[in-house]
Amino acid sequence: MEEAVADAVALLRTAADRDWEAVRAGGLEWSCRRTAQHVASDLLAYAGQLAGRAEDAYVPFRITLDADADAADALHVIETAGALFAATLRATPPGVRAFHPYPFGSADRDGFAAMGVAEVLAHTSDMAEGLGLGYEPPAELCAYVLTLIFPHVRPGEAPWPTLLWATGRGELPGRARLTEWRWRNDLVLPAGRLALRGVRPAVAADLAMGGDGGFTWVEGGPGEGTRDAAGALLKAYEAGTHRPEWGMFVLVRAEDDRAVGGIGFHGPPDGEGRVEVGYDLSAAARSRGHATEALRALSAWALGRDEVTCVTATTEPGNLASQAVLGRAGFTRTGGEAQEYAYELSGPLG
Repeated sequence: MEEAVADAVALLRTAADRDWEAVRAGGLEWSCRRTAQHVASDLLAYAGQLAGRAEDAYVPFRITLDADADAADALHVIETAGALFAATLRATPPGVRAFHPYPFGSADRDGFAAMGVAEVLAHTSDMAEGLGLGYEPPAELCAYVLTLIFPHVRPGEAPWPTLLWATGRGELPGRARLTEWRWRNDLVLPAGRLALRGVRPAVAADLAMGGDGGFTWVEGGPGEGTRDAAGALLKAYEAGTHRPEWGMFVLVRAEDDRAVGGIGFHGPPDGEGRVEVGYDLSAAARSRGHATEALRALSAWALGRDEVTCVTATTEPGNLASQAVLGRAGFTRTGGEAQEYAYELSGPLG
């Protein structure tokens, strides 16, 4: 956050002697002055959401520049709002979520940070265009934003042109220009004593390469199945076929915020509305009902979607523990051969 603001302000300050109210911000209907006010207001609003732990709406306040505030003043306000937001991010625990409307009603600390950086980068580009300044933010910042809140966007050859395209501001070879766009925060599902936390591409990359994904794991975690699922998610993201809500989740215990396993879908629903699930629980957390709670929650969420008619799963014949989990979660065995048993769930959970 601090890097994005410092980089943007340093560039825009070179044109602070101009009347920003008289200059339109690139393709926006706003003036550069109005755009600067918008950036500062968003940064403070995001800080307010996290600091106030807003649950179902935005905290009702915003920034308004004084009537006699010039461009230099506007930049000072952006710096101040950015500093307040950065301080809030540092003080907010990783698991805290606050209201944001799109697409699942909330965002965590990392999501708000990425949205704040995106606001700075995109609108600095708008203002720079209007003021006739060249602007290209650090590639690392652009990639950070893309992997956190644009997981549905296939990566391009360079992060900055891809981010401009993803926000409806640029062209990319082989892709139609966007006229409407949204970023996507991760989905988190309550599951009894657990929370199922959606895995972003950056987290999947770390898990697939042997890292912890930013989670504190129980002894022995994450398991091989979780790492394999993370690798599959990463491949889908790089191919542009990843649909975040049909990806994977990490199971986190509410009592101590420790990750105990992974669960998720093998992909989006097929043409018949069938979607397959898989799960992996660390040995230290087994025999406590966690897998059943997670599977029931994820299955209920899937069956609540219009495009889903049936949730399926497979397990090895010798995996009696997994078969028991499927049975407790309401699944019925539908067939299978010597190497694999098939299960499905197509009705509401009791």
